[in-house]
Amino acid sequence: MAVLKVALLAIVIMALVLVGLAFQTLFKKDGKFPNTHIGSNKYMKANGVSCATTDDKMEQAKARKGLRFKQISIDEPESKYFC
Repeated sequence: MAVLKVALLAIVIMALVLVGLAFQTLFKKDGKFPNTHIGSNKYMKANGVSCATTDDKMEQAKARKGLRFKQISIDEPESKYFC
């Protein structure tokens, strides 16, 4: 019986916590989930901090820019066979 009381109390407390966390999103007009992405934080941007995904995309763009496919040549092997 004591275990049932504790389980019900835990369920009620968890339900209250979830309603409390979702209050602004569910009940306020124009309620939105907060955007916690590093790239949209103005203070992080001011300090030059960005997320790893953004850094990776920027580095890949730089690498693609440096490639010159028209200058790539294929060396023919001296023999007809690669062995």
